Amino acid sequence: MRRYLWPSFWLPFVVLVVILGFLWQAGVHRWPYLLPPLGDVWSSLHTNLHYLLTNAWGTLREALLGLAIGLVVAVALAVVVSEVPLARRAIMPVAVILNVTPLVAIAPALVVAFGFGITPKLVITALICFFPILINTSVGLRSVPLEVLQVYRTVHASRLEVLWHLRAPSSLPYVFAALQIVFPLSVIGAVVAEMSAPGITLGLGNVIQQAAQHNNLALTWAAIALLALMGAVLLFVVTVVQRRVLRWHQSTASV
Repeated sequence: MRRYLWPSFWLPFVVLVVILGFLWQAGVHRWPYLLPPLGDVWSSLHTNLHYLLTNAWGTLREALLGLAIGLVVAVALAVVVSEVPLARRAIMPVAVILNVTPLVAIAPALVVAFGFGITPKLVITALICFFPILINTSVGLRSVPLEVLQVYRTVHASRLEVLWHLRAPSSLPYVFAALQIVFPLSVIGAVVAEMSAPGITLGLGNVIQQAAQHNNLALTWAAIALLALMGAVLLFVVTVVQRRVLRWHQSTASV
């Protein structure tokens, strides 16, 4: 934690934020219908704080639940495709098709199928998070040192023992790399789901849509700023957990 207090750690970020703030204020006069003054954004955030936090909780709940569903399904399928080559040839093309499918286009069908509740949002968020986890985990499960694998085979270790004691630990750096992508991505997925699959649930996506319809730029950017903060906090949390869990790995040896 002392490292985070050093000016060399936080000063470059602060300087960049100040520069971006000046550029924003300069852009306010050039694009008044796109960028509101930062003071107005802060005032809107302070005035509507309870309203924004209530909807932020709705977006966070959708993001984490959808991420959890995508994580469980993707890890389970990654184990299958890494252990069964036939399953890999069958599942991976379908996964690629799902990854390139424009989910916004199928969102209305999901609303028809699952109603106006939270379920369509969870499905869209899970699908957005699914592919990076599947690819990284399956690669990690197969990226084991050949020499160590031969040792396990020499002592006649079962496939389950090899999976649990060798492949799973070796895949953890890949899994955390995927989580660093999908944790912030889950917030984006939840907002996309809220905008493309209308319903009665709370969410910052709904706040942004309603504020934009009423030309309330300050509230729109206040919601966007809250989303950015949410994604940054989630990324920070998963990074801290990664450094705790992977102390033994060379990727965190210099941290």
